[in-house]
Amino acid sequence: MSSTSSQLLRSQPRRWCLLLIGALVVSSLCACSPRGYRVEADRVAYDIIRAQWERALGTSEPFSIERPADALRRKLLKAQELPTAAPVSLGSEALDPIEQWPDDDYLAATDNVLASSTVPVDGSPVQLSLLQALQIGARNSRDFQSQKEGVFQAALSLDLERNAFRGIWSLAASSEISRDLGLDRPQSAVDTAGSAGVTRALQSGATFALSLGVDLINLLTPDELSARGLVGDASISLPLLRGAGRFVVTEPLTQAERDVVYAIYDFERFKRSFAVQVATDYLGVLEQLDQVRNAEDNYRSLISSTRRARRLAESGRLPEIQVDQSEQDELRARNGWISTQQNYERTLDRFKTLLGLPTDMQLRLDRGELDRLAGASTTPEKAGAATGDDEASDEATADAQPEVVSADAPIVLVQPGREGAGPLELSEDVALALAFENRLDLRVAIGRVDDAQRGVVVAADALRADVTLLGSASMGEGRSAGSAASSDADLRADKGRYSALLSVDLPLERTAERNSYRNSLINLERSVRDVQALEDQIKLAVRNDLRTLLEARESLRIQEQAVAIAGRRVASTGLFLRAGRAAIRDVLEAQEDLVAAQNALTSARVQYRVSELQLQRDLDVLVVNENGLWREYTPGGGQ
Repeated sequence: MSSTSSQLLRSQPRRWCLLLIGALVVSSLCACSPRGYRVEADRVAYDIIRAQWERALGTSEPFSIERPADALRRKLLKAQELPTAAPVSLGSEALDPIEQWPDDDYLAATDNVLASSTVPVDGSPVQLSLLQALQIGARNSRDFQSQKEGVFQAALSLDLERNAFRGIWSLAASSEISRDLGLDRPQSAVDTAGSAGVTRALQSGATFALSLGVDLINLLTPDELSARGLVGDASISLPLLRGAGRFVVTEPLTQAERDVVYAIYDFERFKRSFAVQVATDYLGVLEQLDQVRNAEDNYRSLISSTRRARRLAESGRLPEIQVDQSEQDELRARNGWISTQQNYERTLDRFKTLLGLPTDMQLRLDRGELDRLAGASTTPEKAGAATGDDEASDEATADAQPEVVSADAPIVLVQPGREGAGPLELSEDVALALAFENRLDLRVAIGRVDDAQRGVVVAADALRADVTLLGSASMGEGRSAGSAASSDADLRADKGRYSALLSVDLPLERTAERNSYRNSLINLERSVRDVQALEDQIKLAVRNDLRTLLEARESLRIQEQAVAIAGRRVASTGLFLRAGRAAIRDVLEAQEDLVAAQNALTSARVQYRVSELQLQRDLDVLVVNENGLWREYTPGGGQ
C-alpha cells in the first residue's frame, strides 16, 4: 500500500470505514436480480443441452421450456367460453402474484419460437388433421413439457457439478462500533474488517485456497489512535489415498454429464412414443366415429325391416312372432347406436386430454385420415361424419313410429332427450360448477400453486447478499472467590458496554442458489399444470358420468320394451306350438331372449344407480359420516 493511502487511512479512518461499508452495501444491492439469475441459468442450461445433444445424437434442434406465448388451451378456454375452476387454469401468466413476488417479467407473455399455432381459434369447433394434432401435442401436452423440464434440470445439475472445479470467490466486510463506559476512562472504537478469498478444487483431488484480510482499528479518542492489520493466507491440500485421483474425484461430474445424455435419450424416446400414441388415439377416435356411422346404418336398416315385417303381418303374410323378433333386434340396434355414440364422445375427450386441451372444447377430427387408410376418397355421406355432424334431430323418434309405416318412408333418428331423466341428470354447466365448488382435491391443487409461489420468493431471497446488523449491550459485572471483597455490583447504564456490528457478505458465488431459484420456477409451472390436469380430469369424469346416466336411462327404457316384447313372444310361440304352427326351437329362442332381456333390464337398473353414486362422488357432494353412512345430494335442496 502506498504512503499516501496509509496516511489517508490513518487520518480519516472513520470516513474510510463508512466508504468501505457503503460501497459493499451498494454493490450488494446492485447485484444480479432474480431475473438476471433466471436468464443466466437458462443460457447455461441451453448451452449444455445444445452441446450434449450434438454429442449424444449428432444433431441439434430448437429446445426451450418457456411457456408458449399463444397457448392453444388458453385461447380455446376464452374463445369457446369454457368453464374454469380458477384463473390459474389459463396459465401462470394469469396468476395473481403474491405481494413479495420477485420477478415480474417472468409472468409476462413470452416469445417462444415453438409457440406459434397455425390452428385458427374462434367460437366454432376446431378441426384438426393428424399432423396438426402432433404439433399441438408437442406444444400443449403436460407430459411433453415435463419431459423437457427433466432435460433442463439435468443440465442445471451438470453445471453445478462443473462449478465445483471453478474458482469460488468470496468477499466480505464488517464494521463494529463499540463503547465501553466501565473503564476508568471511557473508550470508543471503530473496528473495520474486510476479506477476499478464492478457493479452487482441481480434478486431481488437490484443493488450494487463498485469502487476504484487512483490519482497521480506530480509537475514538482525541489523539485518534489507529492501527491497520493485513493478513494473507494460502493453503493447499492433496489427498494421497482415499479421495485421490482424477477418476474418483470427477465421478460426480462424469455421472452428471451422463445423466444429461440419458435425459436426452429418454426425451427422444418419449417423443417417438408420444407421436405414436397421438396417432393411435387419433385414429381410434375416427374408428369410434366410423362405428357410430355403422351402428346408425344398422339401426336404420332394422327400422326399415321392422316396418316391412309389420306390413307383411298386417296382410297376413308373416307370423307375428317374426315381427316381435324384428322389433327386439331394432331395440338392440338402438341401444347399440346410443352406446357407440357415448363411447365415441368418451374416446374423443380422452384424446383432448392427451393433447393437453380442455376436455369440453369443441373438436372435430379429419375423417379423411381414415379414408386414406382404405385408399378411398371421402363420399358426401362420410363427409358429414368427418365433421362430426352426427347430431341431427327431429320431433319424431324412431321408436315412436305409427303402427304401419311404409318401408320406404324417411327414417329420422333422434338423440335421447330429457324425457324421464332422473334428478341427478344435471346439465353439464351445473354439474361442472358443483364439482369446481366442492372438489377438495382441486382446492389442494390450487393451494399448491400458492405454496409454489412462496417457494419462489424464498429461493429468490437466497440470491441476495448477507447483510446483518447486530447490536449488543452489557451492564454490571460478575463476582467470584477472588473478588469477594469487592463491593456489590449493580446495573448501571452509564457504566455499560455497547457495540453495533454491520457485516456484509457479497453474493459473488450463487450457482447453487441460482439453480434452486430456476427449479422453483419450474415447480411453479408444474403446480399450474397440475391444476389444469386435475380440472380436465374432473371435466372428463363428470362428462362421462352424465353420459353413463343418459345411456343407462335409455337402456333401461329400451330393456323394459324388450322384456314386454319378449314376454309377448313367449306367449305367442306357446300358442303357435300348440297349434302346430311353430317349432320347439322358436319357443326356446323366445324364452332365451326373455331371460336375456330381463337380465339386461336388471343390469340397466343397477348401472343407473351406480352411475348416480359415481356422479355424486366425482362432484364431491356425497357426504359420508364417521360411521361410513352416506347422505346423498338433492339437486335444488342441498345435501
